[in-house]
Amino acid sequence: MKIKYIGDSFGVDSLTDGKVYEATEENGMYRVIDDSGEDYLYSKENPAPLDGSSPGGKWEIIEK
Repeated sequence: MKIKYIGDSFGVDSLTDGKVYEATEENGMYRVIDDSGEDYLYSKENPAPLDGSSPGGKWEIIEK
């Protein structure tokens, strides 16, 4: 599936506002290939860094 991240960009290798990412659903979360080129699990409701350095954002489903 393709999802767009909408919110504050965070990290140089994490998520960028307005960027579309490839993802799969896994255990109630999205496994996303982020800006690092690696896949990580992100919350479906509020993708944000674990250290609290950004308020995070939301996802918009582009293609299932």
